[in-house]
Amino acid sequence: MSYSDFNLKQVQKDFNLEIIEKLGIFSKIKKSEISDYFMITLEENIPLAVSINTEKAKSELIISNVLIEVRKIFDRKISFFSGIEFNIDKEKGLNGYCDFMISLSSEQLFVKSPIIILVEAKNENMMGGLGQCIAEMVAARMFNEKEGNNIPSIYGTVTTGLFWKFIKLTNNIVEIDLKDYSIEDNPERVIGILSSMMKEKEN
Repeated sequence: MSYSDFNLKQVQKDFNLEIIEKLGIFSKIKKSEISDYFMITLEENIPLAVSINTEKAKSELIISNVLIEVRKIFDRKISFFSGIEFNIDKEKGLNGYCDFMISLSSEQLFVKSPIIILVEAKNENMMGGLGQCIAEMVAARMFNEKEGNNIPSIYGTVTTGLFWKFIKLTNNIVEIDLKDYSIEDNPERVIGILSSMMKEKEN
């Protein structure tokens, strides 16, 4: 068993999680200013990614550029990883590869302080990716605890590239925002939410 084998019901049972579903949990977070370069990149890349219509294209043309923009906002003092092996507890199924991970560290050669876990929705099934994302968030929390990183909350997002669904894990409580946020219609909001997750850790 690995991260990708978890569904929402299984991850809740295996890790004794309380799941709270609510519309618009992150909707009041302040929008973030974004660069002209990022806007131009989205205008060029989104139609291309949609026309190619593969997970790989959306990953390379949209998701990576979103994370690069967040990294620029934080003056490259954070790092992100793509397709990294993250084996924490194989007996519990917390092993396998993470699609993307943002770390509260400028160290890019290895994972140091995972904060945000990002899972690409397979076949654009956002709800189907929740179990995998939460399992990876649980693993990130365990990693931080073992490393002595005092990080109370882990965040996650499941995305199709165009739409983003955000999750928060604190202790054994998982908050899932039922609202999907569009990077095409409101990129400032998506970047703002991702940035707020990092700013919380700076305080």
